[in-house]
Amino acid sequence: MHSSGRGGSNAEMFGRMLRFFRERAGLSQEALGLKIGYSKSQVAMVERGQRPPKDEFVVEADNALGAQGALNVAGEKLTFTHLASWFEPFADEEINASARYEYETHVVPGMLQIEDYARTVFNGAPVDDHVVEGRVAARLARQKLLTRKPAADISFVLELSALTRPIGGRRVHRNQIDHILEVSELRHVQMQVMSPHRETHSGLGGPFVLLETQERRQLAYLEVQGHNFLIGEQPHLSYLFRKYGTLRAQALTPEKSRDVIEQVVKDL
Repeated sequence: MHSSGRGGSNAEMFGRMLRFFRERAGLSQEALGLKIGYSKSQVAMVERGQRPPKDEFVVEADNALGAQGALNVAGEKLTFTHLASWFEPFADEEINASARYEYETHVVPGMLQIEDYARTVFNGAPVDDHVVEGRVAARLARQKLLTRKPAADISFVLELSALTRPIGGRRVHRNQIDHILEVSELRHVQMQVMSPHRETHSGLGGPFVLLETQERRQLAYLEVQGHNFLIGEQPHLSYLFRKYGTLRAQALTPEKSRDVIEQVVKDL
């Protein structure tokens, strides 16, 4: 499935309510914007669930449209994660997963990214600052899985290039690698580095994430050049889980991997 870039379902519901009251009042998006002090595009994005209403938007819209508090109540329940609506089911399963495994080739996985590193990654997209900050916050919130109790079985297999690429500059890069070392000390986390000198390699098809839910259901997530896919059907799942097992066997041991990561810090 391809990422839609839309917000969560409650943001979309708020947007539909806003459109209902606006059309009932006989106002265009531009006219409503003029009445409450916002642009037509801002009104349009709130109605599509693509932007959280800023500041006094909800109160002013409720008053201007005669919604009698309905928009205010909906606004109080509004959360906006900046996760794509199609990705939310995976994120919901992820936070409660019994196991999570990830193979990454070119960038530090989002589950391990510090705030400044994540912000640098998202700044590469042509979006507004508030969208970047929303995505950073959503990414950091997902990292609660690392410290959740009961602990999940978590494993990473990382290409060395993902660790040596200086995303964000030297300071951010060093802080990022220090954070990875801290996470690797968690008893339920296995951190492995793939040797760049391997002559056989099972991960040439690219990165992926695997989940096993509390009910032992399996899911996979793949991302390629802005196209995102959720896989929940066999035989593709079994194939990816077997491939990940092979990758773990091919990678350096956690102990040797830690030595390699520590060397990355020394070389900075």
